[in-house]
Amino acid sequence: MPATRNTQVLSSLYQRSVAEYWNAERNPVNLRLGEVDGVYHHHYGIGEVDWSVLEGPEETREERTIAELHRLECAQTELLVGHLGEVKPSDRIMDAGSGRGGTSLVAAERFGCQVDGVSISEAQVSFANEQARRRGLDDRVRFHYRNMLDTGFETAAFQAIWNNESTMYVELGLLFSEHARLLRRGGRYVTITGCYNDAYGLPSRAVSEINAHYICDIHSRSTYFREMAANRLVPIGVVDLTAAAIPYWELRAKSTLATGIESAFLDAYQGGSFQYLLIAADRV
Repeated sequence: MPATRNTQVLSSLYQRSVAEYWNAERNPVNLRLGEVDGVYHHHYGIGEVDWSVLEGPEETREERTIAELHRLECAQTELLVGHLGEVKPSDRIMDAGSGRGGTSLVAAERFGCQVDGVSISEAQVSFANEQARRRGLDDRVRFHYRNMLDTGFETAAFQAIWNNESTMYVELGLLFSEHARLLRRGGRYVTITGCYNDAYGLPSRAVSEINAHYICDIHSRSTYFREMAANRLVPIGVVDLTAAAIPYWELRAKSTLATGIESAFLDAYQGGSFQYLLIAADRV
């Protein structure tokens, strides 16, 4: 990789460490779920679990459990995409921190528009572009090796932008400033994210464990609203998904794909120190 290109995209040692983590990541909990239907997500799921997947023949239990976990993460994606507002085929939308591309592909198939995904992981960008090609969407879905804090895209280029569990890797003031620049007036921003609960106090031990596991820095709930207000992003809807997220983690904890972080998520959610929110905001 040329040094100049690396310098342009990765502006700090921390960003370099995050990029290295995701370039090397081959976690079965991400890959096995994506193999169900070829849509690879990098986020968690919501909704009631069909616990019957744990019953029946032992030899097919893992297959049933993986399919159910994937169904729950697809439900999360559909919820996010459903909050992007009116998007026409002539519009352009952006996935900030696009991972292996799942949410972008879902949005493209729903709206028929152009989608740009950005990630600081070259491995993720390459993987996601191949998935777009395989689904016949590469004429209007493109993934870029770029930094979502400084994308290089033209001002007011996008009707909608979203972060799906990627805001904890950046400073929100810098992120929302760039989003406000990229969005048209009246455009829509949506994030689904975990945040620590200000009413609880400082981040709990469980939240700190999640930070250490994913090399991230989970923000407080109030920080999202403060930085949105400072950057002309006015919330129009907030959905507390905490209760809806717990069943996913309960099932994952019983699966062969458990990574050991499941108990921290369950402790944080059930103890009240951590919340899972959808926030939709308009650019004014």
